[in-house]
Amino acid sequence: MTSGQRRLSAVATAALVVSLAAACGGDAKPGSDGSTSSAAPATEAGATLSGEVKIDGSSTVAPLTQAASELFGEEQPQVKVPVGTSGTGGGFEKFCAGETDISNASRAIKDEEKAACEAKGITFTELTVATDALTVVVPKENDWATCLTTDQLKKIWEPAAEGKIKTWKDVDAKFPAEALKLYGPGTDSGTFDYFTDEINGEEGASRKDYSPSENDNDIVTGVSGAKGGLGYFGFTYFEENIDKLKALEIDSGSGCVAPSVEAAQGGKYTPLSRPLFIYPSTAAVKRPEVAAFLDYYASNINAIAKDAKFVPLNAEQEAKLKADITSLKSAG
Repeated sequence: MTSGQRRLSAVATAALVVSLAAACGGDAKPGSDGSTSSAAPATEAGATLSGEVKIDGSSTVAPLTQAASELFGEEQPQVKVPVGTSGTGGGFEKFCAGETDISNASRAIKDEEKAACEAKGITFTELTVATDALTVVVPKENDWATCLTTDQLKKIWEPAAEGKIKTWKDVDAKFPAEALKLYGPGTDSGTFDYFTDEINGEEGASRKDYSPSENDNDIVTGVSGAKGGLGYFGFTYFEENIDKLKALEIDSGSGCVAPSVEAAQGGKYTPLSRPLFIYPSTAAVKRPEVAAFLDYYASNINAIAKDAKFVPLNAEQEAKLKADITSLKSAG
């Protein structure tokens, strides 16, 4: 069992209790149409589904969707919900080719990706499922850096830094002349797109002499294994590896702020807090197993988000998510 699964055990237990209560008629309440439902229903009472819901895309969003998949499996064990991590861009390629039902994304879909979907007749809805505090990390043994300004981050990562900013001393004269070892997402990653846009001022503009990977675990291994290491990824992966890594505070002009659920939700962690999305296809939602999975996802979204260390939606965002899914299911 992974640490993410252990964190989710309490939610899984609660979901199972709700399921058993609904099956026994324990706390079910009548709806306006005379039906009964639990606090977080996934399907109509007694409905047993089968099939597969194919999902791919952002490795940042994957832990949230994987959590939903595992918990949904407690109610619908015959529905398989595999979650791939080919990156936001790679996920959209598969989605717009009709190979997946839902695409995880750590940025909004691009115009060229919309065009690719349109060419294949694939329509979709953008659903915001959580917020992330994109986190800049160094190894635990780094005892000289606690906060970087956004200008310093740009100095490290902009294209002009390639071959020039080689040591920590090149970033700040007060830092040691320790070799700067950089690790980060590859170019298919929505995290890469977001970070380069916010920090370097242009999406995709980045130095190329760093170690890229679409697998955040590779970034964890690289940064934690190099004294002068530095990298960035979603807040969840930092939480998963807090024993190996140190998160740097970020100063965008109003003082140093550490990444946290509270700072991101309160709008203080700028500019590296961002919305996270899933994109279900309209055609896929016509299948009952896909519709049931989305219902479960939305009904339990904040319990899952909190346990998975994402920033949960506020009441308005949660209501919009549920309303958007309802509209998607009724779309012609």
